[in-house]
Amino acid sequence: MPRPTNRYGSDVLRPGWQQQGRKTSTDQVLSVGMVVEDAASGFCGAVLRWENGIVVLEDRRGKVRSFPLGAGFLLEGQPVALRAPSRSTGAGAARGATHTASGSRVGPRRPARVALPSRIYVEGRHDAELVEKIWGDDLRHVGVVVEFLGGIDDLPAVVEQFAPEQGRRLGVLVDHLVPGSKESRIAEQVSAGRFGPWVMVNGHRFIDIWEAVRPERLDIDAWPTVPRGEDWKSGVCARLGWPHRDQADIARAWQHVLGRVRSWNDLDPRLNTEVEKLIDFVTADHLETE
Repeated sequence: MPRPTNRYGSDVLRPGWQQQGRKTSTDQVLSVGMVVEDAASGFCGAVLRWENGIVVLEDRRGKVRSFPLGAGFLLEGQPVALRAPSRSTGAGAARGATHTASGSRVGPRRPARVALPSRIYVEGRHDAELVEKIWGDDLRHVGVVVEFLGGIDDLPAVVEQFAPEQGRRLGVLVDHLVPGSKESRIAEQVSAGRFGPWVMVNGHRFIDIWEAVRPERLDIDAWPTVPRGEDWKSGVCARLGWPHRDQADIARAWQHVLGRVRSWNDLDPRLNTEVEKLIDFVTADHLETE
C-alpha cells in the first residue's frame, strides 16, 4: 500500500505552510498597453491608465473595467503585483540628462505648472503615447495637456464643445492629412468655422502614427504597404510576421514599436515639425504675457 503524502510537512504549525507549492507574485511596474488578466474575474485587457490606486483595463471588445493596484493579476500567465511607475521616470529625469527626448535643453527643476486652458488633441491612444514619450517633459513645462479624439469624424463636435478663444486655443494632430482626403476636408471645415482663428489642425501624411517611426529603428527597410480596405495595423503585423490575432496582439506590437523610440531622432522629421508647430500655437498667448 503506498504511503500517503503529507502536504502539510512535518510541522503543520510552521509559518508559511499554506503557501507551499504556490507561485508568488512579483512586482510589475505598469506601462500603457501592457496586457494583463485579473485573476479573480478572468477579465483580460490592455492598460489604459492608472490613478489613485486604480488601474483601468480595456479588453479586445472595447469593454473597460477598473481594478485596485497590487496583487491578483496575471502577466503572460505569471502572477504579478501591479505597481504605478515612479514619477521620476520621465524622459528628462535621468541623472545628468542635458536634453529631453524632443531635443530641448533641460532647465532647472521647477514646481509643476498649472495646466493651461489650451489643449492639444490627437487622434488616438497610440498618438498620445508617442507624443508623451517625446514631448511630455516639454508639455509639462509649459502646462499643456494632450487628449485624444475617438476619431477625426468627431472633430467638429469637439471644437464646438471646447469653444476655443483667445487664451484658450486648440491644436489638433491628424493622421493621413493629405489633399483630397476625408481628413483634409474635415480640417478645412473646422478652420473655416467661427472658431477657426483659435484652432490649428496639423497633420502628417502617414496612414497611422506607427509609420512616423523610422523603419530602421525596427530593423526593417520600410513600412509594409497594406492594400486599401484592409486594417492597416493588422496588415502591417501580418507582413512583418508579428502576431495579430486580437487587440492584445496589436497592443503588444505597438509597445514593441514604441519601445524602439528613444528621442526625436527616431521619428520622421515631418512629424517633429508639425508637433512643434502645435506646441508653439497653443502656448502663444501664454508666452506673450510672461
